[in-house]
Amino acid sequence: MTFLPDQWTPQSDALAGKTILITGAGDGIGKAAALTFARHGAEVLLLGRTEAKLDAVYDTIVAEGGVEPGIIPTDLAQVGHDHLIALAGELATSIHKLDGLLHNASLLGDRKPLAQTSAALWHQVMQVNVNSAFMLTQALLPMLEQAPLASVVFTSSGVGRKGRAFWGGYAVSKFATEGLMQVLADELGEISNIRVNSLNPGAINTAMRRTAYPAEPPTTNPDPETLMHHWLFLMSDDSKGINGQALSAQS
Repeated sequence: MTFLPDQWTPQSDALAGKTILITGAGDGIGKAAALTFARHGAEVLLLGRTEAKLDAVYDTIVAEGGVEPGIIPTDLAQVGHDHLIALAGELATSIHKLDGLLHNASLLGDRKPLAQTSAALWHQVMQVNVNSAFMLTQALLPMLEQAPLASVVFTSSGVGRKGRAFWGGYAVSKFATEGLMQVLADELGEISNIRVNSLNPGAINTAMRRTAYPAEPPTTNPDPETLMHHWLFLMSDDSKGINGQALSAQS
C-alpha cells in the first residue's frame, strides 16, 4: 500500500528554497533524485565517489535551468568522522541550513553464504551503508536543525526487513539502516522539526539490481525516474507529519 496521499500531485516549485544533500548522486536512484529535486526548485548537493558522474548530473541540471548544484567528491568507503565534521564545517560557511538529506549510497558486497563471506568486504559494506550514514547525519544535524522543516530519508531494502539467504552484509547493513532510522526518529520526534524515515525502492532498474540479478532482463523493473514522486513527497513539506516510518515505493 502506498504512503502517498490519494491523487497527490507535486507543485512545480515544491522544493523551492530548499537545499538537499544526496549521497550516491552520480548514478541510479541518487542521480534520478537529484534531477527530480532540482526540477522542483531545490539546490542539490551532489555527493559521490566518481567526480565525472557528478559533473554529468551537474551539467544536466544547469542546462535545464535549475539552481546551480554543489559537487562533493567523497569516497564513503574511506571517509572518517573527522573528515565529515570538516565537510559539514565547510558547508556551513556557504549554506545556513540543510532542508533534506537522502542517504542513497550503498555497496552490495558478497552474494554468498555467510560462511564464505569476505570479512574485509563485510566491513566495507558496513562502512558505506551504515557507518558513513551515521557519521554524516551526525555531522549535518546542526544544519538540519536550522531548517523550518527538514527531512532525512534512508534508502532501505526488502532484505533489510526480512532476512534472505545469500544477501550477507548487505542485508544486515539494511537491517542496521532501519534501526538507525528508528532510533533517530524517536530521539527527534518530539523535540525537533526533523523527520526521519526509510524508503525501500523495491525491484528497480539500477546497476546494483543488475549486478545482483544478472540473468534478469533489465526491462523487468521500472526505471528510477518513474518512482521519483515517492522521494519528492518525502522531501516536500507535504510529508511533514510522517516520522519513523519504514516506507516502500512499490507494493
